[in-house]
Amino acid sequence: MRLYDVSMPICEDMPVYKNRSENRPKLTVDRDFSQGARETRLTLNMHTGTHVDAPFHFLPGGEKIHTVPIENMVRPCRVLDFTHVADRITSSELEGQSIEPGDFILFKTRNSLVNGFDPNYVFLDVDGAEHLVERKIRGVGIDALSIGRGQPNPEIHRLLLKERIVIIEGLRLAEVPKGKYLLIAAPLAVVDAEAAPARVILAQMEGNATP
Repeated sequence: MRLYDVSMPICEDMPVYKNRSENRPKLTVDRDFSQGARETRLTLNMHTGTHVDAPFHFLPGGEKIHTVPIENMVRPCRVLDFTHVADRITSSELEGQSIEPGDFILFKTRNSLVNGFDPNYVFLDVDGAEHLVERKIRGVGIDALSIGRGQPNPEIHRLLLKERIVIIEGLRLAEVPKGKYLLIAAPLAVVDAEAAPARVILAQMEGNATP
């Protein structure tokens, strides 16, 4: 079995959405060894780095992150290779991928090959989101800090979240071949939050990836 850590390391100079200074994590030393032991404090926006969005992110009555069933986050998944896509993932790109009800899909794109925040990152288009809703998937992940891009209305998030489709953002999939994996993506159970950071691991069983 091979394990892939597909999470972004948390540090002050990490890529953050639109390079917003308020999204940058801050690590503060509360106590040092002169006081007997080191203790640090982390200030972190819930949408910084690799994280999971719950329906409450855009839906006032939606599930909060601590209520998302853990069974939805530890389950089989598929990595689809869209590194050839220049701009957006549309329904035509998804046709022929044999997406089935209950699937958890992770999009590997050219985003995983970019260091820093690229304002022209590859994203999921509205008709692509509608395609996934029609297929009744359980969850979707992408190697961008947002599954949508430049939308005047957060329609993509709403389409997915109102169907209780879990969204993982900020994945790093450069070293991961397309194929089937066990997804381990448990977000922190922060009560009443709309999202939370997660350490995301993919476990590949022998012979399970597609060449």
